[in-house]
Amino acid sequence: MAGILYAIPTPLGGSAADALPPSALAIVRTLRDFAVENAKTARAFLKEIEMPCPIQEVDISILDSDVLPYIQKLQENRPIGLLSEAGCPAIADPGALLVEAAHEAGIRVVPLVGPSSIVLALMASGLEGQRFAFSGYLPREAEERKKKIRELESRSRRERETQIFIETPYRNDALLASLLEALPEKTLVCLATDLTLPTERVRTQSVSRWRGARAEIGKRPTVFLLLSVNR
Repeated sequence: MAGILYAIPTPLGGSAADALPPSALAIVRTLRDFAVENAKTARAFLKEIEMPCPIQEVDISILDSDVLPYIQKLQENRPIGLLSEAGCPAIADPGALLVEAAHEAGIRVVPLVGPSSIVLALMASGLEGQRFAFSGYLPREAEERKKKIRELESRSRRERETQIFIETPYRNDALLASLLEALPEKTLVCLATDLTLPTERVRTQSVSRWRGARAEIGKRPTVFLLLSVNR
Protein backbone atom coordinates (compact mmCIF):
# COMPACT_ATOMS: atom_id res chain seq x y z
CA MET A 1 0.00 0.00 0.00
CA ALA A 2 1.41 3.40 -1.00
CA GLY A 3 1.58 6.49 1.17
CA ILE A 4 -0.18 9.74 0.35
CA LEU A 5 1.46 12.89 -1.01
CA TYR A 6 -0.04 15.90 0.79
CA ALA A 7 0.21 19.31 -0.90
CA ILE A 8 0.35 21.70 2.05
CA PRO A 9 -0.35 25.44 1.72
CA THR A 10 1.74 27.68 3.96
CA PRO A 11 1.02 31.21 5.23
CA LEU A 12 1.43 34.19 2.94
CA GLY A 13 2.36 36.03 6.12
CA GLY A 14 1.26 35.93 9.71
CA SER A 15 0.33 32.85 11.71
CA ALA A 16 0.18 29.32 10.36
CA ALA A 17 -2.65 28.59 12.79
CA ASP A 18 -4.66 31.39 11.17
CA ALA A 19 -3.84 30.28 7.61
CA LEU A 20 -4.69 26.56 7.85
CA PRO A 21 -7.86 25.01 9.28
CA PRO A 22 -7.57 22.58 12.23
CA SER A 23 -8.26 19.59 9.97
CA ALA A 24 -5.26 20.41 7.76
CA LEU A 25 -2.99 21.12 10.73
CA ALA A 26 -3.95 17.77 12.27
CA ILE A 27 -2.81 15.93 9.14
CA VAL A 28 0.47 17.85 8.89
CA ARG A 29 1.31 17.00 12.50
CA THR A 30 1.15 13.27 11.68
CA LEU A 31 3.80 13.52 8.94
CA ARG A 32 7.50 12.84 9.41
CA ASP A 33 8.76 13.27 5.82
CA PHE A 34 8.69 16.56 3.92
CA ALA A 35 9.80 17.70 0.47
CA VAL A 36 10.41 21.43 0.74
CA GLU A 37 11.50 24.50 -1.20
CA ASN A 38 13.49 25.94 1.71
CA ALA A 39 14.58 23.96 4.78
CA LYS A 40 14.83 26.95 7.11
CA THR A 41 11.30 28.22 6.48
CA ALA A 42 9.96 24.65 6.55
CA ARG A 43 11.44 24.10 10.01
CA ALA A 44 9.99 27.40 11.20
CA PHE A 45 6.56 26.43 9.87
CA LEU A 46 6.65 23.00 11.53
CA LYS A 47 7.81 24.51 14.80
CA GLU A 48 5.02 27.08 14.71
CA ILE A 49 2.30 24.45 14.21
CA GLU A 50 3.65 22.59 17.27
CA MET A 51 4.69 19.27 15.80
CA PRO A 52 4.26 16.55 18.44
CA CYS A 53 7.86 15.37 17.97
CA PRO A 54 11.25 17.11 17.97
CA ILE A 55 11.93 18.81 14.63
CA GLN A 56 15.25 16.90 14.55
CA GLU A 57 13.25 13.69 14.11
CA VAL A 58 11.53 15.02 10.99
CA ASP A 59 13.09 14.28 7.59
CA ILE A 60 13.19 17.60 5.70
CA SER A 61 14.79 17.48 2.26
CA ILE A 62 15.12 20.09 -0.48
CA LEU A 63 13.02 19.30 -3.53
CA ASP A 64 14.94 19.19 -6.80
CA SER A 65 14.52 17.54 -10.20
CA ASP A 66 15.25 14.06 -8.80
CA VAL A 67 11.90 13.01 -7.37
CA LEU A 68 12.60 9.25 -7.37
CA PRO A 69 13.62 9.11 -3.65
CA TYR A 70 10.27 10.59 -2.68
CA ILE A 71 8.36 8.17 -4.88
CA GLN A 72 10.25 5.29 -3.28
CA LYS A 73 9.28 6.51 0.20
CA LEU A 74 5.67 6.83 -0.86
CA GLN A 75 5.71 3.33 -2.30
CA GLU A 76 6.96 2.13 1.10
CA ASN A 77 3.75 3.56 2.63
CA ARG A 78 5.49 6.65 4.03
CA PRO A 79 3.28 9.73 3.56
CA ILE A 80 5.06 12.91 2.49
CA GLY A 81 4.18 16.58 2.91
CA LEU A 82 5.02 18.95 0.05
CA LEU A 83 5.84 22.49 1.24
CA SER A 84 6.76 25.68 -0.62
CA GLU A 85 7.83 29.08 0.70
CA ALA A 86 4.37 30.60 0.86
CA GLY A 87 0.93 29.80 -0.48
CA CYS A 88 0.19 26.65 -2.45
CA PRO A 89 2.94 24.28 -3.64
CA ALA A 90 3.11 23.55 -7.38
CA ILE A 91 1.26 26.81 -8.22
CA ALA A 92 3.92 29.36 -9.21
CA ASP A 93 6.16 27.37 -6.84
CA PRO A 94 8.13 24.10 -7.00
CA GLY A 95 6.38 20.78 -6.63
CA ALA A 96 4.66 20.02 -9.93
CA LEU A 97 7.30 17.43 -10.94
CA LEU A 98 6.77 15.47 -7.73
CA VAL A 99 2.99 15.65 -8.07
CA GLU A 100 3.21 14.48 -11.69
CA ALA A 101 5.50 11.58 -10.73
CA ALA A 102 3.13 10.56 -7.95
CA HIS A 103 0.24 10.35 -10.41
CA GLU A 104 2.36 8.31 -12.83
CA ALA A 105 3.16 5.89 -10.00
CA GLY A 106 -0.51 5.57 -9.04
CA ILE A 107 0.03 7.38 -5.73
CA ARG A 108 -2.78 9.42 -4.21
CA VAL A 109 -2.26 13.19 -4.05
CA VAL A 110 -4.28 15.15 -1.48
CA PRO A 111 -4.38 18.98 -1.53
CA LEU A 112 -4.98 20.50 1.89
CA VAL A 113 -7.02 23.64 2.42
CA GLY A 114 -5.06 26.88 2.83
CA PRO A 115 -4.25 30.28 1.31
CA SER A 116 -3.67 30.92 -2.40
CA SER A 117 -2.62 34.48 -3.21
CA ILE A 118 -3.89 34.09 -6.78
CA VAL A 119 -7.40 33.09 -5.76
CA LEU A 120 -7.57 35.60 -2.90
CA ALA A 121 -6.54 38.41 -5.26
CA LEU A 122 -9.19 37.43 -7.81
CA MET A 123 -11.86 37.19 -5.11
CA ALA A 124 -11.16 40.72 -3.92
CA SER A 125 -10.55 42.34 -7.32
CA GLY A 126 -14.10 42.66 -8.61
CA LEU A 127 -12.85 41.52 -12.04
CA GLU A 128 -14.18 38.70 -14.22
CA GLY A 129 -14.23 35.55 -12.08
CA GLN A 130 -15.78 33.13 -14.58
CA ARG A 131 -12.89 33.34 -17.05
CA PHE A 132 -9.34 34.02 -15.92
CA ALA A 133 -5.78 33.00 -16.72
CA PHE A 134 -2.58 32.99 -14.68
CA SER A 135 0.59 33.86 -16.59
CA GLY A 136 3.17 33.61 -13.82
CA TYR A 137 6.12 35.97 -14.24
CA LEU A 138 6.31 38.37 -17.18
CA PRO A 139 9.57 39.03 -19.11
CA ARG A 140 12.30 40.99 -17.32
CA GLU A 141 13.34 43.18 -20.23
CA ALA A 142 11.21 46.31 -20.47
CA GLU A 143 10.28 46.09 -24.15
CA GLU A 144 9.54 42.36 -23.99
CA ARG A 145 7.50 42.96 -20.85
CA LYS A 146 5.40 45.67 -22.51
CA LYS A 147 4.90 43.43 -25.56
CA LYS A 148 3.61 40.65 -23.29
CA ILE A 149 1.33 43.09 -21.45
CA ARG A 150 -0.25 44.17 -24.75
CA GLU A 151 -0.76 40.51 -25.66
CA LEU A 152 -2.50 39.87 -22.32
CA GLU A 153 -4.70 42.94 -22.78
CA SER A 154 -5.65 41.78 -26.27
CA ARG A 155 -6.55 38.33 -24.98
CA SER A 156 -8.53 39.85 -22.12
CA ARG A 157 -10.49 42.02 -24.55
CA ARG A 158 -11.11 39.13 -26.96
CA GLU A 159 -12.10 36.54 -24.35
CA ARG A 160 -13.47 38.83 -21.63
CA GLU A 161 -10.91 37.14 -19.39
CA THR A 162 -9.08 38.42 -16.32
CA GLN A 163 -5.30 38.14 -16.66
CA ILE A 164 -3.32 37.42 -13.47
CA PHE A 165 0.44 37.58 -13.02
CA ILE A 166 3.14 38.15 -10.40
CA GLU A 167 6.60 39.64 -10.06
CA THR A 168 9.66 39.43 -7.83
CA PRO A 169 8.97 42.15 -5.22
CA TYR A 170 11.98 44.31 -6.07
CA ARG A 171 10.67 44.63 -9.66
CA ASN A 172 7.09 45.50 -8.65
CA ASP A 173 7.32 49.18 -9.47
CA ALA A 174 9.00 48.49 -12.83
CA LEU A 175 6.12 46.17 -13.75
CA LEU A 176 3.53 48.72 -12.63
CA ALA A 177 5.24 51.40 -14.74
CA SER A 178 5.14 49.08 -17.77
CA LEU A 179 1.45 48.39 -17.20
CA LEU A 180 0.58 52.07 -17.05
CA GLU A 181 2.65 52.79 -20.14
CA ALA A 182 1.44 49.88 -22.30
CA LEU A 183 -2.27 49.60 -21.45
CA PRO A 184 -5.25 51.64 -22.72
CA GLU A 185 -6.49 54.13 -20.18
CA LYS A 186 -9.83 52.35 -19.60
CA THR A 187 -8.26 48.97 -18.81
CA LEU A 188 -8.89 47.92 -15.21
CA VAL A 189 -5.82 47.04 -13.13
CA CYS A 190 -5.90 45.50 -9.67
CA LEU A 191 -2.96 45.47 -7.26
CA ALA A 192 -3.40 42.96 -4.43
CA THR A 193 -0.60 43.62 -1.95
CA ASP A 194 0.39 41.97 1.36
CA LEU A 195 -2.54 39.56 1.24
CA THR A 196 -3.58 38.21 4.68
CA LEU A 197 -1.26 40.68 6.45
CA PRO A 198 -2.35 43.67 8.57
CA THR A 199 -0.96 45.90 5.79
CA GLU A 200 -3.08 44.18 3.11
CA ARG A 201 -4.33 46.45 0.34
CA VAL A 202 -6.40 45.46 -2.69
CA ARG A 203 -7.30 48.23 -5.14
CA THR A 204 -8.91 48.03 -8.60
CA GLN A 205 -9.20 51.05 -10.85
CA SER A 206 -8.64 52.18 -14.43
CA VAL A 207 -5.20 52.79 -15.87
CA SER A 208 -6.00 56.50 -16.16
CA ARG A 209 -6.76 56.68 -12.43
CA TRP A 210 -3.61 54.72 -11.55
CA ARG A 211 -1.60 57.20 -13.62
CA GLY A 212 -3.10 60.08 -11.70
CA ALA A 213 -2.43 58.41 -8.34
CA ARG A 214 1.35 58.13 -8.96
CA ALA A 215 1.23 54.80 -7.12
CA GLU A 216 4.26 52.92 -5.82
CA ILE A 217 4.22 49.39 -4.40
CA GLY A 218 7.75 48.92 -3.11
CA LYS A 219 9.07 45.48 -2.22
CA ARG A 220 5.76 44.12 -0.94
CA PRO A 221 4.40 40.80 -2.27
CA THR A 222 1.81 41.71 -4.90
CA VAL A 223 -0.51 39.95 -7.34
CA PHE A 224 -1.34 41.91 -10.50
CA LEU A 225 -4.60 41.56 -12.41
CA LEU A 226 -5.98 43.27 -15.50
CA LEU A 227 -9.25 43.25 -17.42
CA SER A 228 -9.87 45.00 -20.73
CA VAL A 229 -12.96 47.21 -20.71
CA ASN A 230 -14.99 47.69 -23.89
CA ARG A 231 -16.94 50.79 -22.99
